[in-house]
Amino acid sequence: MIIGGLEKLTLIDYPNHLAAIIFTFGCNFRCHYCYNPMLVLPQEGKDVKNKEDLSSIASKDLFLFLQERFGRLEGVVITGGEPTLHSDLPDFIRKIKKIGYLVKLDTNGTNPEMLEKLIKAKLVDYLAMDIKSDADHYENAVSAKVDFKKLEKSAKLIMTSGLPYEFRTTMVPGLVDKEIFLAMGSFIKGAKKWYLQNFKSDTNLVDADFKNQKSFSLKEMKEFVRLGRDFVEFCDDRSGD
Repeated sequence: MIIGGLEKLTLIDYPNHLAAIIFTFGCNFRCHYCYNPMLVLPQEGKDVKNKEDLSSIASKDLFLFLQERFGRLEGVVITGGEPTLHSDLPDFIRKIKKIGYLVKLDTNGTNPEMLEKLIKAKLVDYLAMDIKSDADHYENAVSAKVDFKKLEKSAKLIMTSGLPYEFRTTMVPGLVDKEIFLAMGSFIKGAKKWYLQNFKSDTNLVDADFKNQKSFSLKEMKEFVRLGRDFVEFCDDRSGD
């Protein structure tokens, strides 16, 4: 597991639980608006061997931290990058759960095989999947080839898993409009939770051309939330979290 970073405490990323966040290196998407370019883009000057060596050291320190904080922290959020790209993710989670933590996994849904494996092995306690666009515009949103059938399979797995879950969408003017949004709603129709987050451009992004571009207004976000509630049990704007 190539670990990209650790946030020692979050009050909001794992609903109703105090948690730490583990960031993994690498992603198969290049979303224009992604604010974690250091985790997504190739790391210059470091070959794979060096990354593995660094990962081994980071893992040792990480598990020491988790052992020391158990009891004060309740959960661990594994995010990225895209965690399901790592073949050793199940073993990594087993070590975390052996300490006693609940585990929340953030994913882009491109690896339903890994998701199914984790669900069947009861290695995850909460699932969050990002919905980037509708089928016709997904590749434009993520700047990568997309097998939409895999996204559909992942969404179905999550919705029928019996686990608490949520879908999430970053609302980016120019990439999401009303028509696209309605199609996205149809894609996850019947889901329990769908959180929207307004685009923030005042930080380093994967696509520098998106920096300082405008976001949706509060009024526009409220309208998207209203539309979203026609498709799912609960839809809200999480931009203020």
